[in-house]
Amino acid sequence: MMRPEKRPSEERGMLDPRRLDASADLVRELGLSDDDVEEVMDLFQALRRWHEASEAQSEASRRFMKLGENDMRAIRFLMVARREQRIVTSTMLAEHLGITGPSVTKLLDRLEHAGHIRRESHPTDRRALSIVVTDGTRATATSSVGRDHARRFVVAASMTSAERRAATHFLRELADLPVLDYSDHAAD
Repeated sequence: MMRPEKRPSEERGMLDPRRLDASADLVRELGLSDDDVEEVMDLFQALRRWHEASEAQSEASRRFMKLGENDMRAIRFLMVARREQRIVTSTMLAEHLGITGPSVTKLLDRLEHAGHIRRESHPTDRRALSIVVTDGTRATATSSVGRDHARRFVVAASMTSAERRAATHFLRELADLPVLDYSDHAAD
C-alpha cells in the first residue's frame, strides 16, 4: 500500500474540502484561508496515516499471536488484572468485552485450548473460577504489543504539555461527534 505522504498530489486534491459539495460552503462560511485549509488537510491526512498504521500494527499483533480482536482485548484485560492482583471471573470478562455468557465461554475455551489462559479455582467463591493469563502469553504479549505501546508512549511523552493537551482536545472532540444516521438520506 502506498503511504499517504507518497500519494500523488491529485489524490490529495481529491481530499480538498473546497472541491467537495458537502464542505465547500463550510470553508467559505468559516472564513478559512487557503493556508488554514491546507493545515486542516495536513491534520486529517496525518490522522488517516495514524489510523492506517494503527490498524496495520494491530493486525500484525493479532496474526503474530494468532488471536482475534476480542481475544486480544481479553488478554490485555487479564494482564492488567494480574498486574493489579485482581481476580477475574468469566462474568467480569464478559462485561468488559460486552459479550454474552455463552460467547465468553467459547472465547475462554478457545484461549485455554491455545494455551493463553488457565481457569483456576476462585480463592473465595467455590462456585466460580478465576481466569488467568499464562506466563508464556504474558511474555509474548509484552514483547510484541507491549513494545509497540511503549514506542507510542515515548512519542507522546516527547511532546510538550501544550501539544499533548491540543492533541487530546482534538481527538476527544472528534470522538464526541454523534454517529450520523444516513437512513434519512438514502439514495432513491
